[in-house]
Amino acid sequence: MKPSFEEALIGVWRQALVDESDVVKLGSERYLVTRSKAKMLRQVIFAVDGNSIIGIEQNPKTKSRWAAIARSGKKVMQFIQDGRYVAVVADGKVTVYGKSRAS
Repeated sequence: MKPSFEEALIGVWRQALVDESDVVKLGSERYLVTRSKAKMLRQVIFAVDGNSIIGIEQNPKTKSRWAAIARSGKKVMQFIQDGRYVAVVADGKVTVYGKSRAS
């Protein structure tokens, strides 16, 4: 059974940031966890329902409220689809931006 959108995000967050895995597994698919060149933040490009999503570790050095949460020691990952932030997982809790996710 395929995970829901929120379950997929939590799975990616947990495997990449909490477990510090080099590969994220979603169902039968595997996605490589890489590090951004500039800030060395963990990131993973994966697919949910045929949509490509980028999960990137929150930079704790920015001024956002999510960065403040990351600075407090919690694991935070932002998710981007089609160039827009669509969700964030902070300390295992999903926040989806906007009314609905674009398909």
